[in-house]
Amino acid sequence: MLSHEQNAMLTQTGPGTPMGEYFRRFWQPVALVEEMREPDSPPVRVNIMGQELVAFRDSEGDVAVLDARCPHRGAHLFFGRNEDCGLRCVYHGWKFDRTGKAVDLPNVPRDSNLHKTVRIKSYPAREFGEMVWAYLGPDAARLPGGKLPELPQLEFACIPSSHRFVTKQLFECNWAQIMEGDLDTAHFSFLHMPAPSVPSVYHPHSQADEKRLRWMRDDPMPLFEVLDHECGFVVAGARQADGKKYWRMTQFLLPTHGTGPSTLPGETYHGFAIVPINDESAWCYAYSWNPDRPLTNEERTKLSQGWALICERDENYVPVRNVRNDFMIDRDEQKHRTFTGVKGLAEQDSMIQHSQGPIVDRTKEILTGTDAAVVRFRSKMLKAAADLAQGMEPEAPYLHQHYRARPGSWLAEPELSVHEVMLERFQDPLGRVTDDVKTAAE
Repeated sequence: MLSHEQNAMLTQTGPGTPMGEYFRRFWQPVALVEEMREPDSPPVRVNIMGQELVAFRDSEGDVAVLDARCPHRGAHLFFGRNEDCGLRCVYHGWKFDRTGKAVDLPNVPRDSNLHKTVRIKSYPAREFGEMVWAYLGPDAARLPGGKLPELPQLEFACIPSSHRFVTKQLFECNWAQIMEGDLDTAHFSFLHMPAPSVPSVYHPHSQADEKRLRWMRDDPMPLFEVLDHECGFVVAGARQADGKKYWRMTQFLLPTHGTGPSTLPGETYHGFAIVPINDESAWCYAYSWNPDRPLTNEERTKLSQGWALICERDENYVPVRNVRNDFMIDRDEQKHRTFTGVKGLAEQDSMIQHSQGPIVDRTKEILTGTDAAVVRFRSKMLKAAADLAQGMEPEAPYLHQHYRARPGSWLAEPELSVHEVMLERFQDPLGRVTDDVKTAAE
């Protein structure tokens, strides 16, 4: 368990907080490209870590991220006009380009020095992997080597767009319990199972086949090992499986990138990034990718309608089954057919994470051996935030190539160590991509 002070430090990401400052050392997804695909398209609200921002694509096709409030009278620029390479406030017509420079102040005398000095805070912004990313940290001059880190080279973003599917979904709870839910792969033995009286069958929202479901149901107490690396760690959980061991391995990549652990070779991988809106809500940028082939139309249809780590969502990316409607739990379904009575693997995860409250009180927990990855996650994040508060800049943001890592599952001989299993499954002890990955020509 954590103390009240530790729990606050872990969960709070607003400006000036230790964890918030740590998060701001990394590039963060702030929007989907599909939300602002065309030049001069409507601006997009960006609420991130307690900050109000606005994103837009200018007339030349460049993306921009600015503070949301016009410096004149504080009007919100989401309501602004995106026109002629700038965003114009509709209150009094002040206009700003993508760098934040004021390019037109219609109600200011022409000889006023304000035309030279008025600016709005802008943030470095880039497109990568169907997402718009922004850097909210210190200016480059204050960083190691006097430069910003590169974007994390997550594999899904380094392959052709035909091989991936990217979206986002809203969570109305703290970011950390979403991350912990992913790292706690032991819960699959219960949360995602058929009802106890029902034989293990194929789950319509999971890649796990009947054998994998049976192995997870029959062994609810997997043995976990956590392998640290410079950008996070790998969680490897082993279950008894017909005389062998069934391993499920998931990646945690700093600060909030996670993956699903079920993928066998040739299957599609699934991952996500959690971006806090504030301390009681977050966006989950979810993606699926297959490095070996384009995704099929059938796969894209499934993913768009809710499959694997992706909930069924409305046009605003809000899950249809959510905390306000009790996730449409069906008690008859729960009694006779599924363990939870909630439709959808991703919705089942979301339901249980929201059930913990807006922010989990970690002072009251009773942890067990299957919580090893959760404990490692907390200690790693708390130490990183504390180190930064003492002036020690993190190394991980500058190791962008190390983010090309894969999760996955594997059936191995029982005597193999976790390192031997990782080498057998990935040809790399940490699940990193060792073959050349072709960068997409977008």
